[in-house]
Amino acid sequence: MQCGSQCESRLGGQLARQIRGMVLSIRERDYIRASVAGGADARFIMRKHVVPNVMSHLIVVSTIALPGMILGESAISFLGLGIQPPLTSLGLLINEAQNLNAILLSTWIMLPGVVIILTVAAFNFLGDGLRDAADPYN
Repeated sequence: MQCGSQCESRLGGQLARQIRGMVLSIRERDYIRASVAGGADARFIMRKHVVPNVMSHLIVVSTIALPGMILGESAISFLGLGIQPPLTSLGLLINEAQNLNAILLSTWIMLPGVVIILTVAAFNFLGDGLRDAADPYN
């Protein structure tokens, strides 16, 4: 799965740049300068000031990226370019449900589509809830 590793490295690179930019921005804030002037060491500043400010963004990006990967894998398998028939995937199962007669005879064949929708919605709600819980400003 060459696409999987490329997608992960692209996401990791974007996330690393975003986190680095946030850390550089936080480093210049007044409360960080006050902590340094007060004699706080770097570990204390990282643990008490930088990590809580970065954590909400990290959680949101991670929980939003996972549904995107699920949808991407399902789309690739639906098109026949992903996982091949001895194995199974949600996209492959939806691909098999394209026949109208199959849908009329067995309505349960559309359940993979419902599973994809529920999984994506659940991860998005989870990310929203975790972001609200980890947000240092609320």
